[in-house]
Amino acid sequence: MKTRMEIVKAEAEAYCRTGREEKGQILDRLIPLTGYNRSYASHLLSLFGRTPVLRFAGKAPLKLVPEPKPVRRRRPVRYGPDVLEPLKTIWEMMGYPRMKRLAPSLPWLIPKMERHGELSLDSPLREKLLALSAATIDRLLPFERKRMLLPRGRSCTRPGTLLKHQIPIRTFADWDDAGVGFMEMDLVSHDGGNASGDFAYTLTLTDVATGWTKLHALPNRARKWVLEALLALMDRLPFPLKGLDSDNGSEFINHHLMRFCADHGITFTRSRPENKNDNCHVEQKNWAAARKAVGYARYDTPREVEILNRLYRDLGLYVNFFQPSFKLVEKHRQGARVRKVYDVPRTPCQRLLNALEREEPAVCASLRETFDSLNPAELRRKLDAALEELGKCGAEKRKQGSPKKIPAFV
Repeated sequence: MKTRMEIVKAEAEAYCRTGREEKGQILDRLIPLTGYNRSYASHLLSLFGRTPVLRFAGKAPLKLVPEPKPVRRRRPVRYGPDVLEPLKTIWEMMGYPRMKRLAPSLPWLIPKMERHGELSLDSPLREKLLALSAATIDRLLPFERKRMLLPRGRSCTRPGTLLKHQIPIRTFADWDDAGVGFMEMDLVSHDGGNASGDFAYTLTLTDVATGWTKLHALPNRARKWVLEALLALMDRLPFPLKGLDSDNGSEFINHHLMRFCADHGITFTRSRPENKNDNCHVEQKNWAAARKAVGYARYDTPREVEILNRLYRDLGLYVNFFQPSFKLVEKHRQGARVRKVYDVPRTPCQRLLNALEREEPAVCASLRETFDSLNPAELRRKLDAALEELGKCGAEKRKQGSPKKIPAFV
């Protein structure tokens, strides 16, 4: 339509100045180009650029002048590509968290990345990044907000023996007043959708009060490996282990673990059968830490277990020191709806410092020293390198073909 009006405009001035014969020639040229009816084309050419007038008997003529369209004043762009590039770098380094978790972390994360040479920002750009809200980040990264969906895994929990009647039950509601050191534990299977033979597991320990999480890979879920993993993780905890809560699987409900907890002065409890919400804290970390990092592939060789444990050492630092999370503060029931109130997102390290500030100043000083020495971008690169190595192991196994019998771990 715009092109046809431009053609009419170019011919209108000449059409009004010429005679009848020349007007016919102009119409002959115009009609094939525009597709207009001859009468309509003549009408457009005659009145193009003129103001229509309505005439009424006994009244002054009325000119029909359209109101000019208001010019929409656009707000100048404040956050351009100069802000988007470092924001993408931070977001990728943090493992693509939701914006409500990312925005509160920028005030302490940006100076740290600058100190380690991962970002180079001038003062105006730094102020813009620090002023970003969660909603603004959502608008700046609209194409990146789609969450990746992974297939659901299978549960490899098997019921324990009658020994579970000797172990007290603890529900999720009993953790409300839990102090630092009371942890939930669970196993994550790495069967790749095929539960035959031996395959690796990940033992997840999560502190209920702070969210502090530790991971350890096991060759299988034999009691021996579970106890060895617990001893290894206990040595790496910055606080004493006071309590353990597990599901009702036989890898946990056994005399060996009961004796282990009794010898170390650890309170041992279990959840109710068929109530996964009793272990809600560790179940959430099973996804956020283990599954999100290593996915649902099958890991069943000693080399893969070794790579997993190397990865988990860096992943523990990455999750505990640099991954903020929400914590439920209270719930209000309003009719049929439940309104949940969460606190400001904080990392497990920040929650642990807040909990131990007065009781354990030496531990807090050690945590701050560790935090100052860590480079989150370097940890991210180490994690990516370990994941790439795991991928190569899987590719080699696919080339060789899956063995009928998986060799036993020594």
